Amino acid sequence: MGGNHDCASGTLAVVSAAVAVRPGDDPLSDVLEAVRLTGALFFVVEAAPPWIAEAPESSALAPVLLPGGQHVVSYHVIVEGSCWCRLGSAAPVRLAAGDVLVVPHGHAYALSSAPDLSSGLTPDDVLGWFKQMASGELPAVMREGGAGPVSLRIVCGFLGCDARPFNPILATLPRLLHIERPVAHGRDGLRPLIDLIIAESHTRRAGSRSVLLRIGELMFVEVVRRHLATVTADEGGWLAGLRDPLVGRVLARMHREPQRAWTIDGLARATGSSRTVLAERFAHFVGEPPMHYLARWRMQRAAGLLTSGTAKVSAVAREVGYDSEAAFSRAFKKHTGVAPATWRDERRTPS
Repeated sequence: MGGNHDCASGTLAVVSAAVAVRPGDDPLSDVLEAVRLTGALFFVVEAAPPWIAEAPESSALAPVLLPGGQHVVSYHVIVEGSCWCRLGSAAPVRLAAGDVLVVPHGHAYALSSAPDLSSGLTPDDVLGWFKQMASGELPAVMREGGAGPVSLRIVCGFLGCDARPFNPILATLPRLLHIERPVAHGRDGLRPLIDLIIAESHTRRAGSRSVLLRIGELMFVEVVRRHLATVTADEGGWLAGLRDPLVGRVLARMHREPQRAWTIDGLARATGSSRTVLAERFAHFVGEPPMHYLARWRMQRAAGLLTSGTAKVSAVAREVGYDSEAAFSRAFKKHTGVAPATWRDERRTPS
């Protein structure tokens, strides 16, 4: 991520399986699918002090890693050793082995062996390094820093996703998400993925780039699941709402049938609650009334259908609960700033 590098080579292999789940049965999966997670870049860094690695803002990085993409989320898993993360004017954060760092909102940041190091690189230098990595000119395993023995091994992932019209996962995450290594010695979904990466990273196989990116997506999903397991009701937010019995049921019903003409009363009856309790709990966790959330979720679903399918705008409108194409078009433009047909054309035009 910017600096002097000695190189090694790496690949992965993975077997994937599909499981049939109805929409609404798992709102987290619904959202992860709707915001179109796309592996953008994935590599391993092995470093010896002193070293520093920088990442630019998502607005500069996204066109390099995902031409035509909306947003890039970065995450890092510390496999061995420790390091520091500096984001803006906030105090540096120390990361230890087993920790996970996520920068969800696209801020520029730096990782380093000491909290006060400076690389002296320009933004163009840093972006140039990412261009080389994205084009395949650099290997999947990078050696950075001084000439001494390696003291840090870190998995770096950069993941593309849709931020618009609506991404409730991004909305609920902080500027910097630091997940410490689990204290318990139970099952850790990240560990097998990390072990696979490290075990296979020094071999070269056909299709390695594609496999690395798919593993990167899986790792990010597991990071979100690990964070979900730590959120509490006091924190609020969409992820915390998934764990609340009532709000979780409401989200599931809206995700299962977004086209249904839901009302507060209808949701209350469907989930065995009162209108008042439902409205209060939903607003506490999600931060907006249920009907506002439903409107935004419908637009996200519609955006995905417009981009990935060939259905007419009128058919997409019906799929998300609008009998009138005109009413749907007005609502879509209100949320996205463009008409449905324009949204489709812009995202289908090759970059």
